[in-house]
Amino acid sequence: MKQFLEQFRYNWKRALGYLKALIKWVLLASVVGAVGGLVGVAFHMSVEQVTDLREAHGWLLYLLPAGGLLIAGMYKLAKLENKGTDEVIDSVRSKKSVPILLAPLIFASTVITHLCGGSAGREGAALQLGGSIGAQVGRIFRLDEKDMHLITLCGMSGVFSALFGTPMTATVFALEVISVGVVYYSGIIPCLISALIAYGISILFHMDPVAFSVTSVPDYAVLPFVKVAALAALCAGLSILFCLLMTFTHKGAARLFKNTFLRAAVGGAVIIGLSLIFPHDYNGAGMPIIERAILEGDAVPYAFLLKMLFTAVTIGFGFKGGEIVPTFFIGATFGCVAGSLLGLDPHFAAAIGLIALFCAVVNCPIASVFLGIELFGAEHFLFYAVACAFSFVLSGYFGLYSTQKIIYSKTRAEYININAWQEVQND
Repeated sequence: MKQFLEQFRYNWKRALGYLKALIKWVLLASVVGAVGGLVGVAFHMSVEQVTDLREAHGWLLYLLPAGGLLIAGMYKLAKLENKGTDEVIDSVRSKKSVPILLAPLIFASTVITHLCGGSAGREGAALQLGGSIGAQVGRIFRLDEKDMHLITLCGMSGVFSALFGTPMTATVFALEVISVGVVYYSGIIPCLISALIAYGISILFHMDPVAFSVTSVPDYAVLPFVKVAALAALCAGLSILFCLLMTFTHKGAARLFKNTFLRAAVGGAVIIGLSLIFPHDYNGAGMPIIERAILEGDAVPYAFLLKMLFTAVTIGFGFKGGEIVPTFFIGATFGCVAGSLLGLDPHFAAAIGLIALFCAVVNCPIASVFLGIELFGAEHFLFYAVACAFSFVLSGYFGLYSTQKIIYSKTRAEYININAWQEVQND
């Protein structure tokens, strides 16, 4: 009887411990999700407003070099030059903290980039905003080192969810992107609650989720799956090219123009020149082009190459934003064109291209499958799974985030624990 009572007390204490942890994380994640949702809504509205303003007043493009100088000045004044998404990712695995000024800096600088016509997205800001918000909430509540890691993930998933309207993708992406091969399961409840609350706030402010209706989807059969796998393989190759271009443009710009102000001004001038040669379609995030590729099955054959160039120059020369929406653009337009050559319907191929390229550049296959489901519906999710599997494996150890850890090999049951790009950087 005594042994039974001792065992009962032990299990009861464990149950109370789990309950306390659950209550703690529900409350903390709710706070982070609410703040992240409000900040995400404000950020989304700001980017939309300045984009509309730029499209109505084309002359704003000529202010891009000045915008670059302003961004460089803000980061230099805050002593946060070369700080960004990689620092947020690294903070989840280390004792490093996310700087408090990172959130307002990335907010303002991304708005400036979009106002003046730089080619960038929003997710870089989403991860940095969210990571900074989560970290500040953690400091307020005096969380320990391990809990600080989880609350940073909470913030990332919350703002990502608010901006894109994809709470499941945001949840899994935050858990998966830090270390490829290891998922932070302890963050499932905190990240999911944060993402759902942030998503709910975005709906309250009438921000429509990003979603598309894809037509002409083939039936499940061997040949369509083979074609989807072939398109995913091509997207994997394209992802390597894109990552190489992004990295070497950044390194080349830093080597040629050591002064960050001069670098930003030159980058702005290059984008102006490219925009005069190839007007309209390649500035900003490019959502109308993504919609045209998916909904109308129409894309300029070389659009994906130009978007890669515009984005590499914009980000590589010091402007701020993100690479994920440009990745959507590149993947959708490439898929539309290449998929047609493979015998796939261009609408459907654009959707597959978007998912496959996203998976390849962020190394997050599970999150990418959820992205396909939330963007295009769950009815044909096996096609998304095939596309993500092939693009993930064939893209190798490249990626957009150099501090991302590749824990396990993509081709063998082997522990490797390298940084994305480590093999390339060591060459």
